[in-house]
Amino acid sequence: MATRQLGAKKFRVLPGFKLTLGYTLLYLGLIVLIPLAATFIKTSTLTWAQFWSSVASPQALASYRLSFGASFFAALINAIFGLIVAWVLVRYQFWGKRLVDALVDLPFALPTAVAGITLATLYAENGWLGQFFSSTSAWHLTLHLPVIKISYTRLGVFVALTFIGLPFIVRTVQPVLADIDAELEEAAASLGANRWQTFWRVIFPMLTPALLTGFALAFARALGEYGSVVFISSNIPMKTQITPLLIMTKLEEFDYAGATALAVVMLVISFALLLTINVLQWWANRYNTSTLS
Repeated sequence: MATRQLGAKKFRVLPGFKLTLGYTLLYLGLIVLIPLAATFIKTSTLTWAQFWSSVASPQALASYRLSFGASFFAALINAIFGLIVAWVLVRYQFWGKRLVDALVDLPFALPTAVAGITLATLYAENGWLGQFFSSTSAWHLTLHLPVIKISYTRLGVFVALTFIGLPFIVRTVQPVLADIDAELEEAAASLGANRWQTFWRVIFPMLTPALLTGFALAFARALGEYGSVVFISSNIPMKTQITPLLIMTKLEEFDYAGATALAVVMLVISFALLLTINVLQWWANRYNTSTLS
């Protein structure tokens, strides 16, 4: 028990509310709020015309489309297949399960630069996987596979963002799925529901908040990814240049105000999207609670 009653006074293991709240606000301010405030302060040195020319240039708009588009679809794909991976790890026993479970966390431990170099090598035209889609390979001539170039293209950016986002979905859905009582599925089956109806009407509503949380985490992680993407994309402006790379380019050119302006745009849009997803998660959680009660 975190608390014990002694007369009318409660004793807690941790210090009181005021002290812990003070530490929380201090830590949050030093780590999050002050750096974010510094970003806005640096951006405020620009005039509105300068700010708009930095954040609405054709190069910047192209980088937004690639960054947000690739991040969204990568998180969406991970939400689908991450749910399947979590389902297999929770519901089935098989040889090598612990190894598969450990491999899910590999993108967490692997340095992003190493991941980018590895993916670029694998999906290059002469790579282990890229050769299957190269027009000059024997595999392509034999199996009549479509010609698809992955490395140094937008598709390569999508592959890299999908790679680094999978663990967020699996690790948020897995414990919730493990806590779902199997008796609920048995009760649904006894009432005549088939497997699809049981999953869609009984299990999926309970997984929705965790799935939305994992999606939001994967999406946010992909938006800020730099190391793995910079090696697998050709970094061509207007084509395969992501916004974090454009920010780094401006920093190398000593255009600090322009770089922070782009960062502010990314921050505001990301916060709005994450807030929307959190509201949806709250609504889904409230709906599930009212339904079960």
